[in-house]
Amino acid sequence: MAVCPAGEDVIGPFLSNRASYLKDTFRPLTEKKETLYVIAGSDAEEYAPRRFPKKKVKRVGSGIRPRSIDGFLFGLKLTFQPGKAANLNAVYHFAFTGKEEKQATVTIRNGTLQVQDGHQGEADLLVTADSATWLGFLAKERSLLWALLRRKIRIERVE
Repeated sequence: MAVCPAGEDVIGPFLSNRASYLKDTFRPLTEKKETLYVIAGSDAEEYAPRRFPKKKVKRVGSGIRPRSIDGFLFGLKLTFQPGKAANLNAVYHFAFTGKEEKQATVTIRNGTLQVQDGHQGEADLLVTADSATWLGFLAKERSLLWALLRRKIRIERVE
């Protein structure tokens, strides 16, 4: 219901007879033979075959290529994989320079992600990057290795 725009239209039959709704409407949709598109390496790729064994699973790229630093930071929330990050506890400080100057803190803890403006608290890692170079790297238009060698992107462990 939270993601289905038809939710308000079908809530009546669901509330009046849940068992019948699940049998007549929901189950046929979950058992329908169709292709599910999942991002390679995502939580969905792992979950889909178990939950929908009759459906074919096809790997696709996310297609997300942020064109601004704000877009990158917002996109982190959309592409975050809680299952893959379940055992990761880290705080990252980002310092973007150049065309789009911005500082941000990304905290991953217990399978959750938090993105904040500015440098908040103590970081485990500091990423300093020219904003255009960072966005070019994300769009696969620039080499990370070359950016590191030219010091357009610097990664420092904070102690």
